[in-house]
Amino acid sequence: MTSSVFRRHAALVAAVAAGLLGGCTVGPDFRTPEAPAAERYTEVPLPHETASGTGLGAQAQRFVVGGELPDEWWSLYRSEPLDRLIREALAANPTLATAQATLRQARETLAAGTGALLYPGVNANVTAAREKAFSPFGPPTETFLYDLYNASVDVSYALDLFGGNRRQLESLGALVDYQAYQLEAARLALTANIVTASIREAALRAQIQATREIIAEERDGIARVERQFKLGGVGRLELIALQAQAAQTEATLPPLESALAQTRHELAALTGRLPSEAGIPEFTLDSLHLPEELPVSLPSELVRQRPDIRAAGALLHQASAQVGVATANLYPQVTLTASFGAQSTELHDLLSGPPVWSLGAGLLQPLFHGGSLEAQRRAATDAYEAAHAQYRETVLQAFRNVADVLRSLEADARTVKTQADAEALARETLELTRKQYRLGGTSYLALLVAERQYNQARLGLVVAQATRYADTAALFQALGGGWWNRKERPST
Repeated sequence: MTSSVFRRHAALVAAVAAGLLGGCTVGPDFRTPEAPAAERYTEVPLPHETASGTGLGAQAQRFVVGGELPDEWWSLYRSEPLDRLIREALAANPTLATAQATLRQARETLAAGTGALLYPGVNANVTAAREKAFSPFGPPTETFLYDLYNASVDVSYALDLFGGNRRQLESLGALVDYQAYQLEAARLALTANIVTASIREAALRAQIQATREIIAEERDGIARVERQFKLGGVGRLELIALQAQAAQTEATLPPLESALAQTRHELAALTGRLPSEAGIPEFTLDSLHLPEELPVSLPSELVRQRPDIRAAGALLHQASAQVGVATANLYPQVTLTASFGAQSTELHDLLSGPPVWSLGAGLLQPLFHGGSLEAQRRAATDAYEAAHAQYRETVLQAFRNVADVLRSLEADARTVKTQADAEALARETLELTRKQYRLGGTSYLALLVAERQYNQARLGLVVAQATRYADTAALFQALGGGWWNRKERPST
């Protein structure tokens, strides 16, 4: 048989394979679930803007429904140190590097599956054997030994008659999508954690500064009262009360300093640094600008923008494809094989000897497997239903997140306004009480009460301002972080 004859047979096999490739694909064809038919996130429509007041972080924030959230949403805080810190973290954070490597692994797994399932396997095969045979010319018991050399190219291809291989590749592709969205979720969590930690650091610095100023004022007060006590102007009870109040204030300082140090350590870890390494900028509330416009995506767009929803959708797609794989395993499987090569008893004559070829086809029809194949298909269907329920749960939680943050931002604005008013009134009350105390018009107990009220209002205002900054970041995170507006992002 010449090589041209083999090529004609091989072409016939290829034609049959190409014709059979157009076979059916069993199992469900995946379709992304429809977005919830919701016109807004909250039961009560959002106001156009939040309440406004005077002072740091008290300005009104305007809700821009349908507005586009930038990819670098943290830039809305207009803090160059924050921008620089996040750029460093995106380049050095180990959690993000893990997600990137996992995505590359999923892509290579898909590439390996594509090569194994879609294309024929072609292998070069060379064998050498020492064999024993009966002599055709001598007595029946006479044998002789000889060497047999074989060199061939073997081709094997499994026809995907019912789409099992295509469903398997569809499943691997869905896992690539899942890892891509997991990477986006990791990136969003990283940037949100850095922004939140920076705001927490700024708030802690403000609280520490206010506490130290309060301690300094209380120590001055103690010094004045001690002089009055020596002169007999006040009783010992008033002196002890003031000293006790100062001690209580000083006791609040170490926990704040410890929390600040831990926050700095957290920022170092997020940027891939050791806690002992320098280079982390210091943040204050004055260095952060509260975003005045808040882009709010339409509810119909949220399911396309939240990485966790897209990841849940990819897992649902993967589960759907596995139903097709389990269904295809119930049907016949056809494998085509071909081999072309040469045989010789002498190694030096191997390539010049006559060609040896073969063509074959195999049919495998499952008949009885103890019900395992049917059970596997039912299990795949159950897994799909579980993935669908998990997808619905993810969507519900996402809408809840956005609704919670929107309501929190409204409440935050009112809280900052009332805390600013309370701080101003407490400060005015303290000044009047001090004047009256110097003139002998009020007791020292009243002065202590006024000082404590002012200190509490001052610290409460710092906490309210920081909460508003942090909830603004939480809104941007709940809306998905704007990754879809990035010019370059992992393809899915």
